[in-house]
Amino acid sequence: MGVDMGSMRAALPSVGMVIVLLAQVSNMEVIKAAMSKGINKYVIIVYSDALSSLFFLFCSFLFHRSERPQLTLSILCSFFLLSVFGCSSQIFSFVGIQYSSPTLSTAMLNLIPAFTFVLAIIFRLEKLNWENKSSQAKSLGTFASIGGAFVVTFYKGPPLIGELSHSDSPRRLLLSPQLSWILGGFFLAAEAFMNSAWFILQALILRKFAAVLIIMFYLFFFNTILSTAFALIVVSEPSDWKLGLDIGLVAVLYSAVIGTGFRVGLCTWCLSRTGPLYVSMFKPLAIVFSIVMDVVIVGDAFCLGSLIGAMIIVAGFYAVMWGKSKEEKTTEDCGLGSVNSSREKVPLLQNRIEEN
Repeated sequence: MGVDMGSMRAALPSVGMVIVLLAQVSNMEVIKAAMSKGINKYVIIVYSDALSSLFFLFCSFLFHRSERPQLTLSILCSFFLLSVFGCSSQIFSFVGIQYSSPTLSTAMLNLIPAFTFVLAIIFRLEKLNWENKSSQAKSLGTFASIGGAFVVTFYKGPPLIGELSHSDSPRRLLLSPQLSWILGGFFLAAEAFMNSAWFILQALILRKFAAVLIIMFYLFFFNTILSTAFALIVVSEPSDWKLGLDIGLVAVLYSAVIGTGFRVGLCTWCLSRTGPLYVSMFKPLAIVFSIVMDVVIVGDAFCLGSLIGAMIIVAGFYAVMWGKSKEEKTTEDCGLGSVNSSREKVPLLQNRIEEN
């Protein structure tokens, strides 16, 4: 019974990440449907972040009533920087989905491990050794992922499933379909880069401040301030801030509860239990969910360029993951070797002490 309970607990992060991806992809579809009806994407971000911050404020008071880690100025500054990355990622994601599709968005999210590897080298958190197979795999996987992103962005190709739809938001209709797709790809690549920076900073914060719910409250609190300041600049029509009993209200509620609050909170919990590597390994699964929802529910077409590009990105993704896992296995073997060698030396010392 204990073994079964242990295996169930070990499987919880895996189940959690599958739920995270389902929440993320379904949120993209709801947001896409709302924007196609003329709902302003920046208004959705503001309202959803505000509702999420209230939700996590209540949860943090409920679960951290007795024990709360000490807040310092440096930790608050880390929370604000995390919000800058998170808010930028939200904006880039919504704009990218408006100009392309949720399927392209999920495909581009597989750039996160590649960008994380590049950032780690820039900030000297990762050493690049061309003679090492793990470094070779991570480097080649990074180049492959970026190359696949270029393929899926610049080559749309004929539709494999469904038919191309020409009905969309007024702003997107101002551009040609190809230019709109390319522009959306660039915004989604920027989202992946911000997500990489978010993961790295989040992992560093969790080492110093382990209260996940409090982190989430401050994250969405600062997100609300930043997104409101940005929306007040770019949203010129006061009527865009009004929500009726339509898809706009559904999008705000769904994005706040499921797509933002629940998803990010659960992802952070999985990150605290397993680490960034394990969390990012589930990203390719989102492509499958997105294709099914795009074709079956929304009715969008799945094109050849998306298939080829996604396959290249996923291949590069797993090359980076293989190199990282091989590197960690080598480190663990070295650690076990040093422990075993120290254990072998202990009886010799004990014998000498006994002789004396």
